[in-house]
Amino acid sequence: MQNKLDIFLLIGITLMYSTPLVFGALGGVISERSGVVNIGIEGMMTVGAFAAAATSYFTGNPWLGFLAAGAAGGLIALLHAIASVTFKADQTISGIAINMIGPGFSLFFCRLMFSKATMTLPAKTLPKIFNENAFGDSSLKNLNVDITVVLALICATALWFFLYRTKWGLHVRAVGEHPAAADTLGINVSRTRYLCVIVSGILSGFGGASMTLGIISQFTPTAISGQGFIALAAVIFGKWTPFGAYGACMLFGFAQALTVVLGGGDFAVPSQILAMLPYVLTIVILILFVGRSVAPKEDGVPYEKGVR
Repeated sequence: MQNKLDIFLLIGITLMYSTPLVFGALGGVISERSGVVNIGIEGMMTVGAFAAAATSYFTGNPWLGFLAAGAAGGLIALLHAIASVTFKADQTISGIAINMIGPGFSLFFCRLMFSKATMTLPAKTLPKIFNENAFGDSSLKNLNVDITVVLALICATALWFFLYRTKWGLHVRAVGEHPAAADTLGINVSRTRYLCVIVSGILSGFGGASMTLGIISQFTPTAISGQGFIALAAVIFGKWTPFGAYGACMLFGFAQALTVVLGGGDFAVPSQILAMLPYVLTIVILILFVGRSVAPKEDGVPYEKGVR
C-alpha cells in the first residue's frame, strides 16, 4: 500500500510542479515561433507571481489574481517587444534585462504594498480539482491537484490547434521561418511578432500565478527560482512545439517531485544532491538535445523590411 501511496503522491507533485513550467514553456513556444527569442520568461513569471499573490490577497478573489498575473506578464513582455521588434535590439540582451526588471519591479511594489516586507501575506489560492478529501481513505487521496493543471493542458492543446490548424497559426510560423516571404504575402511581420511576444508574457504570467496561487500561496523573492530558465530548456527539448514542450515540462516536474518524495522518505540521499537534480537534468538535456533541435529559421533575427 505504501508503494501505491508513493506513486500517487509522485504523480500529484509532478503535475503540481510542472504546471508553472508548462505555462512558461508555451509562452516561449509562441514567441520563438514568431521569430523572437524570449529569454525573459523568468522575469515575466516573477512579475506574474507577485501580481497574482497581491491581487488575490487584497481582493480575496484568486481568479482576479490569476488574470492580473497574465496582464502583468503581458505588460512587461511589451517592453521586450518594443526593444526587439521596434528598435531591433539584441533579443538575448533584452531578455536578460527583463529578467532583472521583473524581480526588481516585484520587490519594489511588494515593499511598497506590504510594509517594506519582501514577501506578500498569504493569499487565497485557486480551487483544487482533487484533494485529500475527494477519495476518502483510498490511495488516490495523495493526488492533490489544483485547477491550473487542467488550464495548462487546455492552453497546450489550444496553442497546438492555433499553430497547426488555423491560418493565423500558419502566419505565425511563416513569420518565424521566412518573414520576407510572409511580408510579400501581406502579413504584417511586426504586428505578428508584437502579438506573439505579448501572448508569451501573458502565458508566463499565468505560470507565475500557478506557483503563488497553487503551490506556495504567497510571493517570495525565491518563488520563481530558475523556473523560467527550465521552461526555456523545455522549449528547446520539445523542439518548439506545444506538446513537445508540455512533455519536457512533465519530465522536469518529475525530477522536482523526486526531490520532494526522496527527501521526505527513508532514502539516505543528501538534500543538497536532491536540490540539484532538476537543474542538473536541465543541463544534461540541453547538452544532449540542443544540437538536434532545430529552431525556427529566423528565430532571434530582427526583421528589416526590404532587406534580404
